[in-house]
Amino acid sequence: MTTFELTRLLPADHFARALREDVRLGLTADAKWLPPKWFYDKRGSELFEDITRLPEYYPTRAERAILTERAGAVAAATRARTLVELGSGSSEKTRLLLDALSELGTLESYVPVDVSESALREAGEQLALDYPGLSVHGVVSDFTAELGLPRSAPGPRLVIFLGGTLGNLTPAERARFLASLRAELAPGDALLLGTDLVKDPAVLVAAYDDSAGVTAEFNKNVLNVLDRELEATFDPEAFEHVALWDAEREWIEMRLRSTRDQQVAIPGVELTVDFAAGEELRTEISAKFRRERVSEELAAAGFALREWWTDREGRFGLSLAQPA
Repeated sequence: MTTFELTRLLPADHFARALREDVRLGLTADAKWLPPKWFYDKRGSELFEDITRLPEYYPTRAERAILTERAGAVAAATRARTLVELGSGSSEKTRLLLDALSELGTLESYVPVDVSESALREAGEQLALDYPGLSVHGVVSDFTAELGLPRSAPGPRLVIFLGGTLGNLTPAERARFLASLRAELAPGDALLLGTDLVKDPAVLVAAYDDSAGVTAEFNKNVLNVLDRELEATFDPEAFEHVALWDAEREWIEMRLRSTRDQQVAIPGVELTVDFAAGEELRTEISAKFRRERVSEELAAAGFALREWWTDREGRFGLSLAQPA
């Protein structure tokens, strides 16, 4: 019988507290910053879905192409009884792996982990209908704080972390995250990791600065979130979207550049922030990888790289790793 259940690991005030803490830390720093998770209110999530369909934004299509071609190989290599997805969102690409594991006859349980309870409930209930006999256990959690992998899920487990989201973390944050994930896994479990790859900077920058201006609107949406949640006085039109390639760190940075001298009140954290004309607020990093770096970072966390796949153009990489 198909079942759907939901576990909440986050206290009711988790996001309100986390937002206040991030704003205090990031907007009082010498070089101002905010973490990219605050893009994703309802409007931000809609805009990101629009971004994934833009001609310049290749990662979603490239990763889907690899999964379409390799899902059967992933299923055969892992024979997973439980599929765990970190940052599951709508779980659309996941269906390729669910189908492959179902055809193999091993799949019993799907565990989507996401910060959005509404997204989990909508996707989870639909998947429970579409896959008769599948146990779907949604977990509301912030994977950067607590992974929340259910202990009762049958093994072997395949944990998937797709979309290149690992690149939004700094190297130190990636090391902590991968080590914490390794600590949760048992022998026989596996990790499928999606990473965007280093390529022509012009292609990279275009993916984060599209001609239609959708990414610019997405970037500025973080200011709308602060205005609504913290009663801030940001004027998004007083900032311009900036995307640039840092060749030394091999990552894209998205920034918001103040177009004039201005002062912003943020009553929700009892803060007033000054911006000089031309001053920039970093809102996202998106690290790009080479196979060697992926292998090294996995090894440092206690994983062994078993398989490495790319799309035909070599734009995106999927790594299958297991506890070493």
